[in-house]
Amino acid sequence: MKFFKYLVAGTIFGIVMAQSQALSWYRIQEMFRFQSFHMYGIIGTAVCLGVLGVFLIKKFQLKDIQGNPIEFAPKEPQMIKSLLGGTIFGLGWALSGACPGPIVVNIGYGISSMSIVLLFAVFGTYCYGILRNKLPH
Repeated sequence: MKFFKYLVAGTIFGIVMAQSQALSWYRIQEMFRFQSFHMYGIIGTAVCLGVLGVFLIKKFQLKDIQGNPIEFAPKEPQMIKSLLGGTIFGLGWALSGACPGPIVVNIGYGISSMSIVLLFAVFGTYCYGILRNKLPH
């Protein structure tokens, strides 16, 4: 019962992903081939909502669920690292047809081949955990 709210949030996320077709391999391929605006519209909406959310958090000095103030630490731009990381992420996304969130939604939707993608996503995360101290940050 403790994790019920997470189950509900995950279920809503899965329904939204399925209904918006954001988990469709064909929609993702259309995006990477610049054949359709559909996925750009979804991503753009998410970015706009995120910007609005951060603005409201800062404006009203909102607190987290434990009552602690939400703070945003400034970061130095790291163009080369961002381009490299984005390229690796984009290649994985284009080859697998799914970014991290929709992998699990696709499995729940019955696309069992996404289990292989999930396995390698977890493996990649594990490898990063091992190599993290040796990588430049």
